[in-house]
Amino acid sequence: MGTYKCCLVFKRRFRWNDAPPPEDVRAIFATHAAGGGPHMPADGLRAYLQSAADSEAPDDADLERLLDQIRQLQGRGGRIPRVGRPLGLTLDDFHRFLFSQELNPPLRHAHGQVHHDMGAPLSHYFIYTGHNSYLTGNQLSSDCSDVPIIKALQRGVRVIELDMWPNSAKDDVSILHGRTLTTPVSLLKCLVSIKQYAFVASPYPVIITLEDHLPPDLQDKAAKVQLSTNTPSVLNYHLVCLKIFSSCHQMVLEVFGDMLYYPDTDHLKEFPSPDELKGRVLLSTKPPKEYLEAKDGGTMKDGDAELHLSKSAGDDVAWGKEVPDIQSEIQSATKHDDDDTDEDDDEEEEQKMQQHLAPQYKHLITIKAGKPKGTLVDALQSDPEKVRRLSLSEQQLAKVADHHGTEIVRFTQRNLLRIYPKGTRVTSSNYNPFLGWVHGAQMVAFNMQGYGRALWLMHGFYKANGGCGYVKKPDFLMQTEPEIFDPKKPLPPKKTLKVKVYMGDGWRMDFKQTHFDQYSPPDFYARVGIAGVPADSVMKKTKAIEDNWTPVWEEDFTFPLTVPEIALLRVEVHEYDMSEKDDFGGQTVLPVSELLPGIRAVALFDRKGNRFNSVKLLMRFEFE
Repeated sequence: MGTYKCCLVFKRRFRWNDAPPPEDVRAIFATHAAGGGPHMPADGLRAYLQSAADSEAPDDADLERLLDQIRQLQGRGGRIPRVGRPLGLTLDDFHRFLFSQELNPPLRHAHGQVHHDMGAPLSHYFIYTGHNSYLTGNQLSSDCSDVPIIKALQRGVRVIELDMWPNSAKDDVSILHGRTLTTPVSLLKCLVSIKQYAFVASPYPVIITLEDHLPPDLQDKAAKVQLSTNTPSVLNYHLVCLKIFSSCHQMVLEVFGDMLYYPDTDHLKEFPSPDELKGRVLLSTKPPKEYLEAKDGGTMKDGDAELHLSKSAGDDVAWGKEVPDIQSEIQSATKHDDDDTDEDDDEEEEQKMQQHLAPQYKHLITIKAGKPKGTLVDALQSDPEKVRRLSLSEQQLAKVADHHGTEIVRFTQRNLLRIYPKGTRVTSSNYNPFLGWVHGAQMVAFNMQGYGRALWLMHGFYKANGGCGYVKKPDFLMQTEPEIFDPKKPLPPKKTLKVKVYMGDGWRMDFKQTHFDQYSPPDFYARVGIAGVPADSVMKKTKAIEDNWTPVWEEDFTFPLTVPEIALLRVEVHEYDMSEKDDFGGQTVLPVSELLPGIRAVALFDRKGNRFNSVKLLMRFEFE
């Protein structure tokens, strides 16, 4: 019984009742119960599990263990002696089992089981990638720290980005977002944290992308230092620069030791596989090209940062902003000529800088980054003698994808393509990751502190393959015959996903009684849909159930899928508010390729992607 105030004087009472098992659950129970009676025997449960998951039946030991776990859901606790056990499961027992997040999850291999082939080159995988991994908040004035790096690694992120700049004394290396008001953190602290947490969530390789902003003119002078530079201050200046390079090289080697992988040759013809690189750390970088300070000789002023933040805050700061369709992003990018500055040097500049870069430092770079001289289309030409990494902003990718989608797909079959957020995303918002994934881009770099729907998609995508941070690209992105995949070519549906949302529960355990409404229980509704290629992307919703902490919707949805291999199922719950913005009640994103058919318990997560203790939905999935 819940009591709410009404008009400051009166009180309203609402009875809280557990919702009964849905009719579909009753029908399944009746089918597998002994002679249609009140109990489902062990063999009945075995038959249900085999039919629901379309897999081998559990053996006697596993089945006995599961029965014990189901009985403990009643709160009895402990192992029940064989002579004292009931004849089987009651209807309520069976319903509790179906509604258990631990015993009846929605995904295959939900408990960290890697099941993709991990023996192919790195270019054959989507890789969980962070952008400016050291930032705690916005891109202009937040603190830099190793804490977000640690959190990312704990979540399974495999690519960590560090921006290296000389410190104020120009005698050491700091990590910060250059020419902004962000406070620095030391390179050594970041490297030590990476080593400590690199493999807590996954045994597969961690790639550190070092964006090297050490001054190129100082490097040039440092590399050419001669005895003729007899002015003490100039000579000292050069020696300081050499010390910086030596410090970087020494720091990386001392921190990682044998954990660091680097090849014996200058250029790889093919990347190693995740299996070969288990437990190893790789460096990916390019020669430095940017000077520490802007051409005007100063850094961004406080007023400038506030101006940039105020202009952009309205764009993406709200968690509820819907993820834009990738076709809309392509059309928007082609309408604007303003382009983000390339992060990669052209090959001519790279070769010039390479000759001045310390040889021992170059030797540590496994994944070399660079863009050949010419247009973006020229940059997508693959060299049969060596593989490399190319970085494009989301806008650059959208522009080149408009007419050259197949060239991008072909390039990513051997080489690595990294996509990063456009420079105007100063609030650390994110873009639609499918813009990169549908073209085979392996490193779709995201701001992991940019909470919202786009990041939820990223979290959901990498739940696949046991959450190891590497998801093997589907075959159609790797095929060359009969033709390269064209992301813009219309396709017929390959399969249809049918989803039924039965009910939800757990909010009354995880939220205060008046969290959603001061005067009555919440009015929940669910949003269900698909994120994927434009033809598949859609969102639908149930009706709102008034004044009920345990809403029962019993609504069906059908989703034809043209590219089910990379599609994601989106689920959100909101509380309807007539006078204000609807309240957030939870969300999850699940890879369609790993959904288990049948009735499943689906756990919901908060805005930051942390799982609620109790909030869950009962849903059914069917494929045709």
